[in-house]
Amino acid sequence: MTLTRRAFATTTLAFLATPVLARGGFDAWRASFENKAAASGISRTTMREAFSGVKFLPKVVASDSKQAEVAKSLQQYLSSAASSQRVSGGRKALKRYKTLLNNIEHKYGVEKEVVVAIWGMESAFGGFRGSSSVFSTLSTLAFQGRRRELFEAELLAALNILQSGRASVGQMKGSYAGAMGHTQFMPSTYLRHAQDFNKDGTANIWSDDPTDALASTAALLKAEGWKKDQPWAIEVQLPSGFDPALTGRISPRKTRDWAKLGVRSATGKKLPNHGNGAVILPAGPEGPAFMIYKNFHVLKKYNYADSYVIGVGHLSDTLAGHGAIRSSFPKNPWGMSTQERRDLQKRLNARGFAAGNPDGVIGEKGRAAIRAFEASKGMRPTGVPSKALLAAL
Repeated sequence: MTLTRRAFATTTLAFLATPVLARGGFDAWRASFENKAAASGISRTTMREAFSGVKFLPKVVASDSKQAEVAKSLQQYLSSAASSQRVSGGRKALKRYKTLLNNIEHKYGVEKEVVVAIWGMESAFGGFRGSSSVFSTLSTLAFQGRRRELFEAELLAALNILQSGRASVGQMKGSYAGAMGHTQFMPSTYLRHAQDFNKDGTANIWSDDPTDALASTAALLKAEGWKKDQPWAIEVQLPSGFDPALTGRISPRKTRDWAKLGVRSATGKKLPNHGNGAVILPAGPEGPAFMIYKNFHVLKKYNYADSYVIGVGHLSDTLAGHGAIRSSFPKNPWGMSTQERRDLQKRLNARGFAAGNPDGVIGEKGRAAIRAFEASKGMRPTGVPSKALLAAL
């Protein structure tokens, strides 16, 4: 439903005077958004169809703030990512859809184990595709989420899918993040990469048949630069006394240069040459060390969290018959408790060094903040979290 100019102004004033969760506030936001959508070419007919049953979903906001990639330790996350149930499901999928997956791998140059790993991570091989209205979910997050502009853009993309006739309102169900189908595409991702692989006239990622969804996932990875027969990462062994300041995604080196520094494969053998790579320490210097390559960054286009990328990579490696992660995980990464790591992030943020949400997970953003703080004090920029650094802050 659209509002007259006077009614819209009245509702906007009500929004300013009431709590953000009030229905009036949501309606005011919706009226404003519909005007933006109309200006971008979305018809009023499409909007009436999309928004006829739209409502604010408080659970969506709560879910958005508790994502598994930061709510769990890396060890817990990987245990879930490559659980016996998920590995078993992946092997069954590889067998059941062998011909389809081989055809997808041949066309797009993305290993079938990688596609299946993403399928398993995103929807348990189609078992949990989400049942929430994409329009309600995205409206909720655009109105009261952490990234409102992002979700307004996704909502516009969802309206474009509907208006172009590629899916019906009833089909467009998804997760609490607005992701859809077997491999959980956001609407904008669907518009860029969805494939009609079975040639039935539409790229149907919502169907019980996973054909189009799996092909679309491979197409996305190919478009982002996936290199077939190249690893996403390998586990490596660092020499005693290795300087952790040399690690991080911003510090790639040639294989021979890492070898000169004493870096070897996880088995202790000569480091294989897969091109330039960077060493990351997702659980600190006492945990597993990974040499990451181009495909690691490609997987981040799907989900930016390092834990997600490592989860998909670990699961795909397991499905392909590669060995398990050899190193153990420390109880306190970087020798700091979760609360100490949160305090470190808070103190960096308070001083104007953007360390991200204080969740205790110190990734590349947190390490960049540490380097910036160290440089501002004339210190050697190491990016290494420590209790000493916490005390200095």
